[in-house]
Amino acid sequence: MNAVNPRRWRALVVLATAQFMVIMDTSIIGVALPDIQRDLGFTADALQWVFNAYVIAFGGLLLLGGRLSDLFGARRVFIAGWLVLIAGSVVAAAAQGPWMEILGRGVQGAGGALIAPASMTLLMMLFGHDPRELGRAMALYGAAAPAGGTAGVFLGGVVTEYLSWPWVFILYIPIGVATLLAVPALLPAVAGRRGSVDMLGGLAVTAGIALAVFAIVRAPEQGWGSATTLLELAGAVVLLALFLLVQHMVREPLMPPAIWRTPGLAVANLAMALLGAAWIPMWYFLNLYLQQVLGYSAFPSGAALLPMTVAVMIFMIGITARLLGRFGAKPLIVIGLAVLAAGVAGLSLVRADGSFAADVLPASLVAAVGMSLAYIPAMMSAMSGVRPEESGLASGIVNTTYQIGSALGLAVMTALATGGAAAGATGPTALTGGFRAAFVGAAVAAAAGAVLTLLLMRRPASAGSPAADAEAAPTRV
Repeated sequence: MNAVNPRRWRALVVLATAQFMVIMDTSIIGVALPDIQRDLGFTADALQWVFNAYVIAFGGLLLLGGRLSDLFGARRVFIAGWLVLIAGSVVAAAAQGPWMEILGRGVQGAGGALIAPASMTLLMMLFGHDPRELGRAMALYGAAAPAGGTAGVFLGGVVTEYLSWPWVFILYIPIGVATLLAVPALLPAVAGRRGSVDMLGGLAVTAGIALAVFAIVRAPEQGWGSATTLLELAGAVVLLALFLLVQHMVREPLMPPAIWRTPGLAVANLAMALLGAAWIPMWYFLNLYLQQVLGYSAFPSGAALLPMTVAVMIFMIGITARLLGRFGAKPLIVIGLAVLAAGVAGLSLVRADGSFAADVLPASLVAAVGMSLAYIPAMMSAMSGVRPEESGLASGIVNTTYQIGSALGLAVMTALATGGAAAGATGPTALTGGFRAAFVGAAVAAAAGAVLTLLLMRRPASAGSPAADAEAAPTRV
């Protein structure tokens, strides 16, 4: 067994900060979207690509990031990821038009796809010696993801209101530099191993995801039964089928098919995909409702979602970890997704002449509790039972499914919102009708996740694995 790293808790701060920043990058632009749309000339349909460019690059390349982490060493890939993320932030901040902005966001996503699996590998290496410590570390690390997602909305509001939208990207530069300076002293060097990189598989899965999202986004305009939409969806299916075929043919695939025999992995990833498909569209359209219907400016809109951030942090760190140790993953995932569905369903009742106190706050807090209960148990279930040398791969898979669920979920909910406006309605009434349809769709996704987890998940952890022991051990945070 490796010696215990005396700086492991300080190292965890670096890793949790990285996770916080990577996930925050998916949400911090939410409040800034109206300003970006106005300044760079985005159309209403194209605007979501400021979000989706990041999510598609992030989700599509996470498997490749996990493979690179295993081959070249997690610390090296962690450093490379931050360098790429900083470069993408520079491009996004300096953008003078839609395509440059989308390019910068895609580069940011590629950097995040390197950082996330490398961080998980480093965390398992630092805390795998003690199941109790691993449980505490996973709780803190896991809380950083949804907290980053909701905090990004608030911080985006502050920056957009008092500075300007490019600063939502500029702030990543000093944070990235500070992180890189801390790496040599705090993060352990991890030896890589010999092997090859499945570039064809990486390209096929990324292109397939991108084409599927593109087709769904354009379907309301082109028609769901149009030849263009059907060809685009067929192309996405062919690319994803090619990816699966390649995984069975190459010697060292990005996603070895055998890993899916790990107990609990498939169902946990399904739960994570549906969690992303509900949570990300919820905050995306909730932010638009606050600004475009209730008339909030950037800062009040971000501040309005701050209670969700506080709720996520309290439940993730103070409650969920204890419940996980007592009851196990399955009950928390089922209950969490059901509570999330109830909260989002409450948001589907928003009114064109509504208010924050009545229409947003109660339902959003319920949704935050549901997210807090489901996220860490689903992550732990996905990591349970994998061998230590597969931790980067397992982390890449579960993060990929969450991001793919987010991207496809947002595309579907955007299509629902486009077609959900009341006939003949204009202004806030039309917008509210579309947002209500999107919230209904997100609630259905969360409810489906709860039902499928209840029916399909068995005991998620295999005896003897660090993640399994962490789940079984009482956890104190």
